Amino acid sequence: MSYRSLKLAGLSATVAVGALLLTACGGQPAAGEGSTEGGGISGSVVADGSSTVAPLTEAAADFFRDEAPDVNVTVATSGTGGGFAKFCADETDISNASRPIKDEEIALCEDAGIEYTEIVIANDGLSVVVNPENDFAQCLTVEQLNTIWGPDAEGTVTSWNQVDSSFPDLPLALFGAGTDSGTFDYFTDAINGEEGAIRTDYSPSEDDNITVQGVSGDEGAIGFLGLSYVEENPDAMKAVEVDGGAGCVAPSAETVQDGTYTPLGRPLFIYVNNASYAEKPQVKAFVDFYVESEAEVAEAALFIGLTEEQKATAQDELATLG
Repeated sequence: MSYRSLKLAGLSATVAVGALLLTACGGQPAAGEGSTEGGGISGSVVADGSSTVAPLTEAAADFFRDEAPDVNVTVATSGTGGGFAKFCADETDISNASRPIKDEEIALCEDAGIEYTEIVIANDGLSVVVNPENDFAQCLTVEQLNTIWGPDAEGTVTSWNQVDSSFPDLPLALFGAGTDSGTFDYFTDAINGEEGAIRTDYSPSEDDNITVQGVSGDEGAIGFLGLSYVEENPDAMKAVEVDGGAGCVAPSAETVQDGTYTPLGRPLFIYVNNASYAEKPQVKAFVDFYVESEAEVAEAALFIGLTEEQKATAQDELATLG
């Protein structure tokens, strides 16, 4: 099953995962909800946040259904920032995030008395993508990407030949993540040197599938999104190699894990509400299953699994909660 294809087929932002469509919940269930009577587990697990991480959690929930068919796992995609807002308001059990939690979000959770645990659940590479007909931008340096995407480029850098004189005089069409996305935060920091610093005359969306459609439909297009979207849409766009200072490197599982794909390789996170984990058997069971099955989950959702060190760290984090 392809979880990217499910999203492209038009699943709603709130996804009831599994072969059975599970009923979405309106807000955080009451503390302690869930049952283990008769040896089975029931109840709800509510996740929200990053659209990049959502397919991972969806895949984990789909597999978990075989272990606990009476547990309903719902996954919504309001972006990493939107997910943290709900998480810190005690509306969700799990917050999917494509970047670490920010200081202001930490303060929000602290003010609300929400304690949580951060777990690296997979790895991803941000890809810079161009239209399949583009035969000239095989590799771009970080400096060239900054020329295209930096705030100073707004209204001034409008053609490919302004990026490199050897490139054709072809109008740029720009697509990428919206401002509430962890992908946006990561890309702008890595390429422009500051989170949120970017030209505003591009087409932003919290749904990476919009970027796929935009890049595939314009010969002069360039965009940025998660590596898994490229693997899922090989005919719609192609990834360019990125030169972070040590030569051109293509995004791949190997280059992300070994650290050579810089600066656009990154970990992906889930944040677990400690009270939910302690008080709701279904949340504990699901999170434990998610971590133990991370390799299978990552493969199914077209992401990159954890290294042995990352897996050991995730297991240690759970041990402190148990």
